[in-house]
Amino acid sequence: MVQSRMHALAALVLLTPNVLGATVPSELFSPLIPQKVLATFKSLPKPAQYPQYTDQEAGDWQFFAPDTWTSGFFPSTGYALNRRKELCGATSSNQLGVADWLELAREASAGLVPLEVSNHQGHDVGFLSFPFVEELLVNPHNQTAITGVNSFAKLLANRFNPVVGCTRSWDAPDPDFQVIIDNMMNLEVLFQSADLTGNNTLRKIAITHADTTIKNHIRPDGGTWHVIHYNTFTGAVTAKKTAQGFSDNSTWSRGEAWGIYGFANMYKRTGDTAYYETAVHLANYFLDNLPADGIVPWDFNAPLVPAPRPADSSAATLAANGLLLLSQLEHSSSLKKKWSDAAIELLAGITKLAWNPSWESLLSNGTVNKPANNFLTGIVYGDYYYIRAGNELISMGLASCDTGSINKAYGSA
Repeated sequence: MVQSRMHALAALVLLTPNVLGATVPSELFSPLIPQKVLATFKSLPKPAQYPQYTDQEAGDWQFFAPDTWTSGFFPSTGYALNRRKELCGATSSNQLGVADWLELAREASAGLVPLEVSNHQGHDVGFLSFPFVEELLVNPHNQTAITGVNSFAKLLANRFNPVVGCTRSWDAPDPDFQVIIDNMMNLEVLFQSADLTGNNTLRKIAITHADTTIKNHIRPDGGTWHVIHYNTFTGAVTAKKTAQGFSDNSTWSRGEAWGIYGFANMYKRTGDTAYYETAVHLANYFLDNLPADGIVPWDFNAPLVPAPRPADSSAATLAANGLLLLSQLEHSSSLKKKWSDAAIELLAGITKLAWNPSWESLLSNGTVNKPANNFLTGIVYGDYYYIRAGNELISMGLASCDTGSINKAYGSA
């Protein structure tokens, strides 16, 4: 326990400045990943509860009722390992054959079905839809998944205000209409449902929300505000604030990462170069504001004294996925390499700091909510995006399943 706590406190230490090379960390493909994830599947409570974050001492998962915004991530982790198994096969060395990941993911997803009718997650129904979106990649005719995607998309669309031009994030009494940068990730369920139903109104809602977010959430330097307050009846911006960052004028790193991925995905979905330019603007801010050690801080503008700012491993793994998506969307080989190398550097840095074999999570050093004193933990979405990043690197030909070695065609940065 003491060793685990010392490892967690490493997030508060300013590491020796280091220039990272584009070397894929082998831990991304460690047999510990399927072993740990299987152990968590076996420990899921009944009735259904899902892991969200760990304690700070021993790294044990804390479980929450399905009506929690993060509940879709652990079932999605099962789908991610099913994809890893498809990419790499099952061998004694990779341990991917220890479970039927598809069966486990489907079983765990069942606990989310009641939320299609009623839940308290507001805009975060997009996150709840993730396992059903993953299922449709496996079986496009799965009626449970189709119903889930369409139901969650309908709930999100019902939160759209055409005067404001956004879907409402958090509920507040009118005229306060709050929108957070995280909501860029929830737009995908609208596109998914539009693909299934042909309902183009859902696409228009997603596009309008993204366009409004560009106007009001992004600073000239590429940093982002976490929360924008609008007037419900006029659409006027009434305040620009933070809820999980250091200050109203700071840039919360995970919010920045949601934006990178969200706008890159909007470009993938629409081909509108405004979304590409926005994703690049945010990505450049993210990379340009990394400290010398390459470790993603909880907030880019949080002070280093009197206490060093903690890291956020989940912001690092999420941003890495956003950068890899940008790399896949690029036509220029040099830009493809720029974004993929940057993603690999983020993964290498956070692996060095936060990979923790003794914890139930894959990574430590996550910051759930620093103002609420919830940090130095493992986080379920941080682990999910860590596995997904490994899958993307394999799919892109940038890593091998066994060692994670960098593809020779790309070389090292």
